[in-house]
Amino acid sequence: MDRFDALQLFTRIVELGSFTGAASALDMPRATATHAIKELEARVGARLLERTTRQVRPTLDGQAFYERSKRVLLELEDAETSLSTQAANPRGTLRLDLHGTHATQVILPRIGEFRARYPNIELAISSGDRLVDLVGEGIDCVVRAGRPRDSSLVARRLADMPEVLCASPAYLAVHGTPRHPSELEGHAAVGFFSRNHDYRYPFTLTVDGEVVEAKARGWIAVSDAECYTSAALAGCGLIQVPRFRVEEHLRAGRLVPVLEAWPCPTLPVSVLYPFHRQLAPRVRVFVDWVASVYAERFGPLRGAS
Repeated sequence: MDRFDALQLFTRIVELGSFTGAASALDMPRATATHAIKELEARVGARLLERTTRQVRPTLDGQAFYERSKRVLLELEDAETSLSTQAANPRGTLRLDLHGTHATQVILPRIGEFRARYPNIELAISSGDRLVDLVGEGIDCVVRAGRPRDSSLVARRLADMPEVLCASPAYLAVHGTPRHPSELEGHAAVGFFSRNHDYRYPFTLTVDGEVVEAKARGWIAVSDAECYTSAALAGCGLIQVPRFRVEEHLRAGRLVPVLEAWPCPTLPVSVLYPFHRQLAPRVRVFVDWVASVYAERFGPLRGAS
């Protein structure tokens, strides 16, 4: 294994905390990875990694070597990026993580266009609602709804999606239709929470020009977008969702909008990626392409991203 490949392997082991995970990410046998690190430690004359039964972590020398290795790899990638042929015809594997609904309803229906434009880029797409560790999992970028919370990532806003507060006709027939935001406290809500913490997101409405939160009671909470809609269709309570996700149900009358005189604030959608990936041609062209897809679907952004 040459020195460049050894540095790549070493940095992945540190980031993942695992020989097995790093070997899998780089598509090599674990035994090869173990041998390569032994050769690297012999070459630099220092022990770089501490191995336990549960994890692998860098030694003090290893942490310093990791920081310098990252800079070397970034400089090399910047040098490759500067070549016009690579910039105009990017190649390699692009690892994406997409929220399920955005994957199936917005991005994947048009992914053939991206492939036709950039035939040398291969895609590896994971999907779900969970938060991911971009660096630790080797993911180039993610598409997520909501306001970005991780300041260590570059965020480019793609769209501001209209939301709707709605419920099934069966629910409204039993519990009545709220006529004012103050009545929401007496209604049932389908709760939506992050898998990382037990926080139930309240409804948000615009009242007298101000965004206010309203917490309704509820007996069911989910952590998946499809389950959220399904629970509302089953009459479990009110939900607040991006309108495009339930447009078909609204047209068919399976869900009914409520409190339309007090509109929900729009929900931002962004593509996020680590700072060290912002110059990678395959990342840059995907970010530009997906921005155009969202602009066509949801309209141009108002104000700066």
